[in-house]
Amino acid sequence: MPPPPNLCREPQLPALRSEQPGSLFSLTPFLPVHLTGTKYSCGSGGCGACTVMVSRYDPKTKKIHHYPVTACLVPICSLYGAAVTTVEGVGSIKTRIHPVQERLAKCHGTQCGFCSPGMVMSIYTLLRNHPEPTPEQITEALGGNLCRCTGYRPIVESGKTFCAESAVCQMKGSGKCCMDQEEKSFTSRQEKMCTKLYNEDEFQPFDPSQEPIFPPELIRMAEDPNKRRLTFRGKRTTWITPVNLNDLLELKTNFPEAPIIMGNTAVGPSIKFRDEFHPVFISPLGLQELYFVDSTDDGVTIGAGYSLAQLNDALHFIVSEQPKEKTKTYHALLKHLRTLAGAQIRNMATLGGHVVSRPNFSDLNPILAAGNATINLISKEGKRQIPLDGRFLEKSPEANLKSEETVLSVYIPHSTRWHFVSGLRIAQRQENAFAMVNAGMSVKFEDGTDTIKELQMFYGSVGPTVVSASKTCQQLTGRYWNDQMLSDACQLVLDEIYIPPDAEGGMVEYRRTLIISLLFKFYLKVRRGLNKMDPHKFPDIPERFVSALEDFPIETPQGIQMFQCVDPYQPPQDPVGHPVMHQSAIKHTTGEAVFVDDIPPISQELFLAVVTSTRAHAKIILIDTSEALALPGVADVITAEDVPGDNNYQGEIFYAQNEVICVGQIVCTVAADTYAHAKEAAKKVRIVYEDLEPRIITIEQALEHNSFLSAEKKIEQGNVEQAFKHVDQIIEGEVHVEGQEHFYMETQTILAIPQEEDKEMVLHLGTQFQTHVQEYVAAALNIPRNRIACHTKRAGGAFGGKVSKPALLGAVSAVAANKTGRPIRFILERGDDMLITAGRHPLLGKYKIGFMNNGVIKAADIEYYINGGCTPDESELVMEFIVLRCENAYYIPNFRCRGRPCKTNLPSNTAFRGFGFPQGIVVSEAYITAVASQCNLTPEQVKEINMYKRTSRTVHKQIFNPEPLRRCWKECLEKSSFSARKLAAEEFNKKNYWKKRGLAVVPMKFTVGMPTTFYNQAAALVHIYLDGSVLVSHGGCELGQGLHTKMIQVASRELNIPESYIHLSETNTTTVPNATFTAGSMGADINGKAVQNACQILKARLQPVIRKNPKGTWEEWISEAYEESINLSTTGYFKGYQTNMDWKKGEGDAFPYFVYGASCSEVEVDCLTGAHKLLRTDIFMDAAFSINPAVDIGQIEGAFVQGMGFYTIEELKYSPEGVLYSRGPDDYKIPTVTEIPEEFNVTLVRSQNPIAIYSSKGLGEAGMFLGSSVLFAIYDAVAAARRERGLTKTFTLSSPATPELIRMTCVDQFTDMVRVVRRAPY
Repeated sequence: MPPPPNLCREPQLPALRSEQPGSLFSLTPFLPVHLTGTKYSCGSGGCGACTVMVSRYDPKTKKIHHYPVTACLVPICSLYGAAVTTVEGVGSIKTRIHPVQERLAKCHGTQCGFCSPGMVMSIYTLLRNHPEPTPEQITEALGGNLCRCTGYRPIVESGKTFCAESAVCQMKGSGKCCMDQEEKSFTSRQEKMCTKLYNEDEFQPFDPSQEPIFPPELIRMAEDPNKRRLTFRGKRTTWITPVNLNDLLELKTNFPEAPIIMGNTAVGPSIKFRDEFHPVFISPLGLQELYFVDSTDDGVTIGAGYSLAQLNDALHFIVSEQPKEKTKTYHALLKHLRTLAGAQIRNMATLGGHVVSRPNFSDLNPILAAGNATINLISKEGKRQIPLDGRFLEKSPEANLKSEETVLSVYIPHSTRWHFVSGLRIAQRQENAFAMVNAGMSVKFEDGTDTIKELQMFYGSVGPTVVSASKTCQQLTGRYWNDQMLSDACQLVLDEIYIPPDAEGGMVEYRRTLIISLLFKFYLKVRRGLNKMDPHKFPDIPERFVSALEDFPIETPQGIQMFQCVDPYQPPQDPVGHPVMHQSAIKHTTGEAVFVDDIPPISQELFLAVVTSTRAHAKIILIDTSEALALPGVADVITAEDVPGDNNYQGEIFYAQNEVICVGQIVCTVAADTYAHAKEAAKKVRIVYEDLEPRIITIEQALEHNSFLSAEKKIEQGNVEQAFKHVDQIIEGEVHVEGQEHFYMETQTILAIPQEEDKEMVLHLGTQFQTHVQEYVAAALNIPRNRIACHTKRAGGAFGGKVSKPALLGAVSAVAANKTGRPIRFILERGDDMLITAGRHPLLGKYKIGFMNNGVIKAADIEYYINGGCTPDESELVMEFIVLRCENAYYIPNFRCRGRPCKTNLPSNTAFRGFGFPQGIVVSEAYITAVASQCNLTPEQVKEINMYKRTSRTVHKQIFNPEPLRRCWKECLEKSSFSARKLAAEEFNKKNYWKKRGLAVVPMKFTVGMPTTFYNQAAALVHIYLDGSVLVSHGGCELGQGLHTKMIQVASRELNIPESYIHLSETNTTTVPNATFTAGSMGADINGKAVQNACQILKARLQPVIRKNPKGTWEEWISEAYEESINLSTTGYFKGYQTNMDWKKGEGDAFPYFVYGASCSEVEVDCLTGAHKLLRTDIFMDAAFSINPAVDIGQIEGAFVQGMGFYTIEELKYSPEGVLYSRGPDDYKIPTVTEIPEEFNVTLVRSQNPIAIYSSKGLGEAGMFLGSSVLFAIYDAVAAARRERGLTKTFTLSSPATPELIRMTCVDQFTDMVRVVRRAPY
C-alpha cells in the first residue's frame, strides 16, 4: 500500500508565494493535481466532502495522533511537520483497496460518489484510533459528513462491519464463513423474501497492523532540540510559527493585531466569506506549553491548545475519576461537545480559540461562565486571570484581553454538592448545527436549603454576543426554588433580554419563548436534583414532567431491507434481480471516479467567476469593468454584448441586459488565469442600478399583482358546486409548503473547450439533459447543434437541479470560451450555486372540502399556486404535474383542481425530485387530516374510507387498478404494528406532558414518465469488439441512481454474457443524439428498453453463427461473425410510452403507469423546544419486479430522507427584498446521520407491470413524498399536546415543520407570556 502523501511544505517553496491571502488558508488547492480524490463541495467545513486525515507525533508522549479535518479549512502552513493522508493514501484500484473502501462500496453506501472519499476518510481515521469501534463511535465519526443520496443507513452499516460484535468473517479464503449461517429470509405468501443486500463473506479481513507507518523523518523533526521559528512569506501575508511560549509572547508584542491561528475554524471562514484581511498570522499549533491538563482538588486547568475533541477526552477522564457532585459542569460541557459541529471541526477548533472568539452562538462559553471558569492569560508583562463571566462574554471593554495577551489555559472549578450546572440548546437539527438558542445556567443554594445563594444564566444566539441575565439573577437571589420563583424569573428574564422585532436571524417570538422554556427545563432539573438529595425535604417534580429533562438520545440506526429473492431457476450468470453493487462504487470510495473538476488542467484554460445582481428588480444604469480588467491575471469580462446569438432564449436570459429581474441573476462573468484572480476581479466590477417597481417576492404578492408565468391548468369531475349543497360539513383551509435546495454535493461544474476549427465547442459537465445544453449553447453561439459535443461521465448528485440549469450555465461558459478563445473552467461556489440555481417551487394550496359526518368526502375544490421565479424554466410543467396528480390515492366523486405558476422577482425555481408531487399532495393529506379531526375519526380511518378500492378512472379519466396500492397500505398497517404502536403512543402521551409521540401512515399513488409521448423515447448504441467485450452507450445520464449499473445488467441478460464483459464509459451527444432528460423516474425504463432492443438485434444477427456452433464460446461466435461480415454494432431504440393529455378537455392517458406505496413513521416531539426525534419508519413500495434491489432500496431510502428533510428541517430564508440568506451548510440544514429513523425498514412489494422492461418500475422519486409521513406524525404529536391544553380546534401544520413551527403550535403558558411582536426579516 502506498504511504500517505506527505504534503508538508518547506518554508522557502514558491508554491506558497501567492498574491491571494486565502492561499495560506486551505489545503485543498495544494493537493497535487493528480490527487483528485479529496472533493471540494462547500468550502466552509460544513459538509465533510474534503475530509483528510492529519497525523502528528507528540514528542512528550511519544505517541502518534490521527485525526480527521476538512481540507478546505486547514491552513497549508499549519501542516509543517504533519503527515496528511488523503483517500489515495488509503487504497487504490491500481494497487489494493482498503477494507473501508471495499465495504462502503459493497454495502451500497455510495450512489453519486462525491461524498464517498470523505466518508472513507472519516471511518478510516476512526479505525486508526479505534480498530474495533462501537456503533456509537461510527455514528459520531460520520456526524460531520453530509450525503444527499443514500439516506446514510448503508454508510453506517458499512462502518458497523468493523465493530467488535460484527459477524463479518475473518477467515477470508476458506470458502465458507466461520459462522456458517444461512442467509436470513422470510416467506410471504408464495414469495421468498430476502434481507441481505450484500455478502459479508466477500469482505477482505481488516488487519490494523498493515497500515502505513508514520514517516520517521517527521518524528526526527518533532524531536529536534534545535527547533527554530518558521516563517512563511507571501506578497501580502506572513505566517509565523513560534518555537516556544516566549517566542509566541514576543510575536504578540511585535504584532498585537495579528490573529492567533490554531484550528482556523473562525478566522478561515471570515477571510473567505467576509473578506477579512490580516497581514500577519501567528500559529502556535503544537506549542507544548499550551497542551496540558492539570487537576487539583478544586478544579481542572486545561491548556488553550487542546482541541475540542481533546477537551472531550480530558473531561471524560475527569468525570470517571471524580465523584458526581464535582462534575456537573463537566457533564454539561460533555453533552454539548457531542453535538457541537462534526468530528472534523471538533478536532480542529481549540478551547482557547473558542473561548476568546466569543461567538454569540457559542455552546460552551455559557456553560463555562455558569460554572465560574477563569481564563489564564499571559504576555511579556506576565500572567493574569480574568473571569469568564458575563462582562467578558458581552465584550465589555474592561473585560477584554489586551492586544499583546494570549490565552494560556482555562480553569474550570469543580461543582459542589449544593451547586447545579446545566447546558441547554436547541438547533435546526440535532448535530452539526448552530443553536437557535442555547444557555448555560447554574444555581448555588444555601447548604441544606432551596434558598438561592447565587444564580447565573447565560444565553447564546439571542443577541450580538452571549447575554447574561445578571439583573434577573440578582433579583432572584435569596428566593426559594419554587413555582412562584419560576413565574417571576420568566417575566424578569423576558424583560431583561430584549430581542428587537427586526433582529438578525428572525424567529423573535420563538427565541423569546425558548429563553423561558429552557429556563423551565433548568428549573425542573434542579428540582429533581434537590429531591434526590433529600426526598423528604424537597418535593419531586410531577412524574409527567420527567421526560422533559433529557434531550433526545443519538442512536445508531438499524433496520431491515426486504425484497423478493431471485428465482432459484434463473441462470446464475443472469444478474437481473440481484442486488448488484453500483458499477462505479469502488472508484467512488477510492476517489478515482472522475468528476468534471477532476479533469486535469488544459493548456491556457481560464477560470470563470460570476457577478450577480444585488437587486430584485432594477434597471442597469452602468457596468464598469475597468478596475476588474486592470487586475493581474484577468483575461476578460463577458457581458450580454458578447453573446453572438440569442441572449434571451425561450425566456431564459443568459446575461442580464438593461435590467435585472432577481437577486442572483448573472450580469457578467470574469475570466482569469486562476479562480482566485477571477473572484477578486469580480468584486471590482461596479454596477449602478435604478430600482424598478413592482418588486414581487411572494406568491401572495404575485396574486395581488396578477403576475403569472402561464395560463391556469384545470381538471374536474362531477358537479362540485351542486355537491357542496348536499354534505354535512364544509371546511376551508390553506397550506403553505416552502421550497427546497437541491444541495447536490457537486455544485454546477462546466468545462467548455473551444476547438480550433468549424466553431466546434466541447463541454464536459454534470447534467441530466445533454440535448438541452446543446440546444442552449447552439442558440447562444448562433451555430448548428452538430458543432457542440456534450460529455457527461457522471454527476455528483442532481435531483432535478441539473435538468435545465446546466443549459443556461453551459451557454454562459460557452460564450466566455468563444470570446476568449480559451478553455473555460466554470465551477460555482456553494453560495453562488444556491443563489443562482434556486430549487423546489414553494406552494400555496387552498382547499374547500365537503364531507359527511362518517368521513366520506363528497366534494373538493382545490387551488394551487407555485412561486415560479422570474423566468419560465420548468414551472408550467411542474404545475401540470401537480394538478394531474393532486387526488393522490383518494376517490372524490366531485372534484376540481386548478393551478397556476406565479411570476416573481426570485431566481427561477426548477425541477426537483418528485416534480411538484411532494408539495401538492401535502395539501391532499392536510385536508384528509382536517376532515378526520372534524369527524372525530383518525386520519387513517378517513384515508381508508376514501381510498380507491377497485379499477377506476382518475380525475383526468385514466384507467388504473389500485390493487398494489391497497396491498402496500394493508401491509404497512399490519407489518408496522401500527394499531399497537398507536395505542402505546397514546399511553406514552398520557404519562408525559412535555413530550408527545405521534404516528402517521400516508398512502401514495405516484406517476412515472411524461404526458407527451416523444419525451419518453430513448436510444442506445452497442458495439461488440473482436475480443468479445461490449461497449454500451445510451442517452441517460449517471447521477448516482445506478442507471449505468442497471443498463449493464440488461445487456448482460440480453446477450447472455457476464457483466465483466460489458463497459459503459460515458454519455455524450456524439454517440446518442437528441436524448431526452434523465428525469421523471424513467431513466432505466426507457434507456433499458433501448439497450434491450440493441442487444436483441445483435443477438438475432448472431443466431446463424450460434446455430452452426452451439457449443462455441462467446468469443468464438464473435470472431466467426466478424469473418462472415456480420455487423457487430447497432443502435437500439424505444419509441416511448404512448401517453397524451388534452388540457382543453381535461383528460388523457397522461402517464404510462403508477407507482404505489405507503409509509408509517413515528416521532417524539419536545413541546418545550420544538425538537423532534424520528423513532421508526416502515416503507412499503410497489416495485413490481426490481432489476436491482440494492439500487432501488437505496433510491427509496435516499429519497425518503431527502423528503423528510424537506418536510422538517430544510428552510430557505429570504429577505423582503428577495435576498437569499441561506447559502451554505451553515445556514441551510439537510439531514445528517442523526436525523434518519432509529429503525428504518423498507420492503419492496411485488406486482406486475408488463409495460416496462422486465416488469420493473421507476423508483427514483417515489420515496420523496413518503417523507411526509414524518410531517403528519409530527402533526399527530402536536395535536395530542394541543388537545391536552384544551385546544381542540383543527389546525394546519405547514411545511417545513421546523422546531420553530412545532414549538409555537404547542401553545402553553410560556408562549402566552411572550408578547406578540412583528415578524422579523424572514
